[in-house]
Amino acid sequence: MKNILMTATLLALPLGVTACGKPAEAPKAETSTDAMADMAMPAEAKMAKGTGTVTAIDPASGKITLEHDAIPAVEWPAMTMGFSAKPELLKGIAVGDKVGFNLTVIGNAGEVTSIQKR
Repeated sequence: MKNILMTATLLALPLGVTACGKPAEAPKAETSTDAMADMAMPAEAKMAKGTGTVTAIDPASGKITLEHDAIPAVEWPAMTMGFSAKPELLKGIAVGDKVGFNLTVIGNAGEVTSIQKR
């Protein structure tokens, strides 16, 4: 009886070891035509107008910092923040100037598209 048990164990051992080395199958991906509908898409650009005071300017890098009033079109409260701008728009603008400006806003970032002294 002991020999039968030993033989059965020796025969079963390779099968058990083989099963341990088998990689698990990866779950199959769903092939849905609506897969893109569930993905987050980039925010659309919004146009907005604002007023404020220039607190910093770097025309060479195309950066301007404005202490602006609330901008309801993009639901921003009054704050101080930096914006990108084409360097040619910043010519003639200086720190301390009160300005009106137009923005293109994508997500939380804005680009000044026009700016005028007030």
